[in-house]
Amino acid sequence: MKFRIFIILISAIALASCSAPEYKKAEGVVWGTTYHIVYKSNRDLSDSIVAEMRKVELALSMFDPASNVSQINSRSTCVASPYLKAVMTVAKRVHSAAGGMFDPTVAPLVDLWGFGRKGHETPIPDSCRISEALSKVGLSRIRMSGDSILMPEGMELDFSAIAKGFGVDCVAAALRRNGSTDYMVEIGGEVSLSGVNTYGKEWRIMVESPVDSLNGNPDVLQLSNCAVATSGNYRNKRIITADSVIGHTINPVTGYPMQTPVLSATVIAPSCILADALATALMASDPESAPALIKKFPATRAILYVKDKSAVETVMIP
Repeated sequence: MKFRIFIILISAIALASCSAPEYKKAEGVVWGTTYHIVYKSNRDLSDSIVAEMRKVELALSMFDPASNVSQINSRSTCVASPYLKAVMTVAKRVHSAAGGMFDPTVAPLVDLWGFGRKGHETPIPDSCRISEALSKVGLSRIRMSGDSILMPEGMELDFSAIAKGFGVDCVAAALRRNGSTDYMVEIGGEVSLSGVNTYGKEWRIMVESPVDSLNGNPDVLQLSNCAVATSGNYRNKRIITADSVIGHTINPVTGYPMQTPVLSATVIAPSCILADALATALMASDPESAPALIKKFPATRAILYVKDKSAVETVMIP
């Protein structure tokens, strides 16, 4: 589950203008979540923003049978669109760097444990059912050959964990193509930042903590020319018994829910799709392995909220 990164806008947004560049905003609902976009331009770019979101949906939506990923999953085609190829390339890169802890083929396990589209009615699975689901998981088993994606029977791709991050990047690119270099693009909590805000300073965002109060001071970041994504495990969970709670992050290697002290991971990276994928990978990994993973990606850093007995500690990974 992704968690909202609240954008702190420090002045009112100017009304649209067709002359001198001014800050404008676009807001709405897309992919089952909300989006908030602020950009500086001398014209309204809403049509370009919506058109770009639609392109991403036609490539990656699991709910549209006509989307490229749906047709690949149904074996109606094996030809990947440029958007799907771009996402697949990043997914394979992070999958390899994280030792398989990020895997867009993990949906059979997510469904099995009751965190998929059917909800939490699913009983706790036994080892046989977990082994069966694991036989359909493993991104390394999927091959890319030119524009074709070839995967074993029974396997499916689900890029829900990084689709929003990729969509943020695509909208940001559309703004740049239209001449806007000062912008904030936020979709469902994933963010891309460029240039300056209405005060001529870096954008300020507040990262939601996994507890109501963390030392009384939430993390407020001043950033620009980067992207931010957060993944967490403290809301989407199943209470099995009074003493047993499992989170929605499933280990794609073992097939079981991850039991780590990491409550949430925020990643700052050059692209939002990379930040999104790494945040997911960090939630499926032990916190001790986080620095080594982050160091594999230049200009990338992370903030972990780690539970230590009764306290929650903020761990910065430069």
